[in-house]
Amino acid sequence: MSTLVLPSATTEHTDRGPLDKHELAAIIARDIPRGSYVNLGIGQPTLVADHLAPDAGVVLHTENGMLNMGPAAQGDEVDPDLTNAGKVPVTELPGAAYFHHADSFAMMRGGHLDVCVLGAYQVAANGDLANWHTGAPDAIPAVGGAMDLAIGAKDVLVMMTLFSKDGTAKLVEACTYPLTGAACVSRVYTDHGVFAVGGPDAGVTVLETYGASVDELASRTGLPLRRL
Repeated sequence: MSTLVLPSATTEHTDRGPLDKHELAAIIARDIPRGSYVNLGIGQPTLVADHLAPDAGVVLHTENGMLNMGPAAQGDEVDPDLTNAGKVPVTELPGAAYFHHADSFAMMRGGHLDVCVLGAYQVAANGDLANWHTGAPDAIPAVGGAMDLAIGAKDVLVMMTLFSKDGTAKLVEACTYPLTGAACVSRVYTDHGVFAVGGPDAGVTVLETYGASVDELASRTGLPLRRL
C-alpha cells in the first residue's frame, strides 16, 4: 500500500513556467514520507538527496553497497572511493554502513525499500514503466538495478520531462518501449506537473501543474487527465 500523501485538490501553477531539475528534485524530496528507506536512481534522481531535510529521517540506499548516504560531495569532501551507483562522489551520514553488492540487491528485491526514484523514457497510465531501452536497433540498453527496484520498492516515483525533445509525450496510454516493470509506478514528477498513475482504475490524476493548465496538458498528451 502506498504511503504517499495526496493533496486535497489539484493545484494549477499557471503563473510561472515549467520546473527546472532542481525545483523538481525539491518537490520530490518534499513528498517522500519521513523515516523512509529510499533509493535514488542514476542521473537526475540523485539531485533529490540535496533537498532532503536533515531532520526528515530519510535513509538513502545505493545499490553499489551503501546505506545512509548523504548529499553529493563538494570540494574537500570528495573521496574517489566514496561514490553512489552513478559514480558521483557523495558524503556519508552518521551510522552509514557498507555491504556487498549482492546484499544490496537482496535489500532491493526483498521489499525493504519504501521508495525509489527513477528516470524513464515512458510511463503508462496504468503505471507501467519503460526506462532501460528505447527498442531502437542502435540503442545501448542500460537496465542496471531498475528492474529490481521496480518490483521491490513499495512506491516507485518517476522523475522525467513530460515531453521528449520532439514534443512527444512521455506519459502515455500504453508504453511502446520495452517494459522495465508492469503497473509499478505510483507517481510521476515532471517539469510540467505531478501525476498519480495506476491504481484500481489505471487512470492519470493531476496533482499539480506548472506553466500550464490541466486542460492544456490533456490536449498536449492526448490523455484523459483527472483532477482531484
